[in-house]
Amino acid sequence: MASTTSPGRFITLEGGEGAGKSTLARGLADALGAQGAEIVLTREPGGAPGADTIRALLVSGDASRWSATEEALLFAAARLNHLTHTIRPALARGGWVICDRYYDSTRAYQVAAGGLAPETLDTLNTLIHAPAPDLTLVLDLDPESGIGRSRGALKGEDRFEKKDAAFHQRVRAEFLAIAKREPERCVVISSAQPAAAVLAQALNAIEARL
Repeated sequence: MASTTSPGRFITLEGGEGAGKSTLARGLADALGAQGAEIVLTREPGGAPGADTIRALLVSGDASRWSATEEALLFAAARLNHLTHTIRPALARGGWVICDRYYDSTRAYQVAAGGLAPETLDTLNTLIHAPAPDLTLVLDLDPESGIGRSRGALKGEDRFEKKDAAFHQRVRAEFLAIAKREPERCVVISSAQPAAAVLAQALNAIEARL
C-alpha cells in the first residue's frame, strides 16, 4: 500500500467536533509508517510556525470573536503557510501527508454554517493554489455526541465548540454533502463505532483508492 518509493499522497481527515480525527490520524500514521512510508502528520489550522501563530487566534476566545469572512481570511493565510512550509515539501519528497482538517472544514464551518459566500472560498483556494487531497476521510458523528467527547480535551481551544447546536448540525450536513458531491475523493466513515473499527475502515479505503 505505502512504500518509500510511492509517490507523495495527501490524505485529509474531516468531521465535526469530537469526531475522532486526531485519534484516526495517529492510527494511520503508525500503520502506514510501519510499511516504510515517510509520514507527515499535521493539522489545520497550524502545521507550520506561522500557521500555528494564526491557530491561536482562531481556536481561542469568544465564539463571536471573528466573522465568517474574517475566519476564512485567517484560515487562508494559515493554509498558505502550511502548504509552503510543510505539505508541498513533504509531497515533493514522496511523503504521505495526513492532515487533520483542510479546506473542506472551511466550506463546512465558514460557508455552510457561517454564511460565507461559496465563491469567496473558491477565490481564496485559487489564490493560494490549494491542491485537492488524494483522499478525504469524512468522520460522521452526531454533533451532540461529538461535543460531549471533545469538551475540555484541548484547554483554551474551544471557540468553535461554543457555537450553538444548529451551527454544528449545519457543519455535519455540509460534510456529508461534500462527500456526496465528490464520491471519487471522499469516503464517509461512522465514528460512532470503536476507534479500531474506524481505523480498519480507513485503511481499507486507502488500500482500495491509493
